[in-house]
Amino acid sequence: MTNDLKESFSTDSPPAPAALAAKVRTLSPSMTRSMQRVAEAVAGDPAGCAALTVTGLAELTGTSEATVVRTARLLGYPGYRDLRLALAGLAAHQESGRAPAVTADIAVDDPIADVVAKLAYDEQQTLADTAAGLDTVQLGAAVAAAATARRIDIYGVGASSLVGQDLAQKLSRIGLIAHSHTDPHLAVTNAVQLRSGDMAIAITHSGSTGDVIEPLRVAFDRGATTVAITGRPDGPVSQYADHVLTTSTARESELRPAAMSSRTSQLLVVDCLFIGVAQRTYETAAPALAASYEALAHRHTPRTR
Repeated sequence: MTNDLKESFSTDSPPAPAALAAKVRTLSPSMTRSMQRVAEAVAGDPAGCAALTVTGLAELTGTSEATVVRTARLLGYPGYRDLRLALAGLAAHQESGRAPAVTADIAVDDPIADVVAKLAYDEQQTLADTAAGLDTVQLGAAVAAAATARRIDIYGVGASSLVGQDLAQKLSRIGLIAHSHTDPHLAVTNAVQLRSGDMAIAITHSGSTGDVIEPLRVAFDRGATTVAITGRPDGPVSQYADHVLTTSTARESELRPAAMSSRTSQLLVVDCLFIGVAQRTYETAAPALAASYEALAHRHTPRTR
């Protein structure tokens, strides 16, 4: 992991206990295996780990004290002492019932009522994790750029393309010029036309979708402001992003692939982006939105002779 990536997750103050669990889930896939063991241990048993010294946690996870300290810093804490305090706080949240234990995966023979309950919990957790881990400074910068952009191109494939279409439709309804591109060839040929003052947004959970990265790279090279909405902030897409907005994902299972769970967090991020832009452009956005509602109302009203 690069120093730039580490800095992108650093904050002026350590994350709150609720944000700790979100950061572990988000950053764990990009950690070394030894750091993953530390992260998984503190997420799985915050109360038990809070009672351990740095040496004790290193012995428990089969790692070194240096690895424990590096993991704490990657998660946003100045040192292990600060991480222990956060773990104690997280344990208190769990004991009070405000942070329920993770539910089991959906099984093939689960009753439909259990499926509903498990999906609802996972959706709630995904949204909470995304909100806790979302960098509002990066979000604010993306909002500012979008509010004044001459044109906004959005790239996504598969489930991410649905999110891209949703964002483009929202932005268009407040009077902005926004297009969602799902064809990789058209995405690149349109990206060539971008320049300074334009914006390009790539949506990819994996952070490594070539059909999304290539048009973003072209837009980046052309001088457009670029944004990546991704669940893997250390992925290749971030190389060409001026602003990275990180999403979280519920646990993937056989019956619930990543494409389903990632869409929930992506929709939250694009809604935050849209609302921010609408706030900044309210004088023009409000009349445009009202006009679109009126046009739709007339369309749905039966004509009389």
